[in-house]
Amino acid sequence: MNNISKIVLDSKDMDRALTRMAHEIIEKNKGIEDLALIGIRTGGVPLSERLQQRIAAIEGTMVSTGILDITLYRDDWSTLSQHPIVRKTDISFSVDNKNIILVDDVLYTGRTIRAALDALTDLGRPRKIQLAVLMDRGRRELPIKPDFVGLSLQTSANEHVNVFLNEIAGRDEVVLEEKAGKDI
Repeated sequence: MNNISKIVLDSKDMDRALTRMAHEIIEKNKGIEDLALIGIRTGGVPLSERLQQRIAAIEGTMVSTGILDITLYRDDWSTLSQHPIVRKTDISFSVDNKNIILVDDVLYTGRTIRAALDALTDLGRPRKIQLAVLMDRGRRELPIKPDFVGLSLQTSANEHVNVFLNEIAGRDEVVLEEKAGKDI
């Protein structure tokens, strides 16, 4: 089988999308008071840090950021591995009464976000939780909708979205892969 790949966001597109999202976050929240960004491991972490930098460039103040590991909150963790790799959640501030922006790279079924909401509310009671994703690929299984989106792209079941980030993969791009039929 051959896969057909198409770049849907290059590094410049990604930069523009994140800058726009930072402006939208500030506007929707009427500033940055009591605002914090929490990245969902793995791809959400560098994206939350990039949003933090862009917000600081606009507002002149750094908002708090944190890292959320949702491994044990997933409803499919036992099917992923007998020994899931649990990493550290690192949130050095109280989430109580904060406006929290959960950040992830791709929104698909909604199950990752459901797990993140469970993990986050175990840490406290935020005033409001909003969702920022670089890619919304549709095909939801749960009623979850992002507040801030870099790019919405309706995908089919035989397509996969790969997000490559400099901090993890050494390059910035989003690639849509379609699994082609068997070669004859």
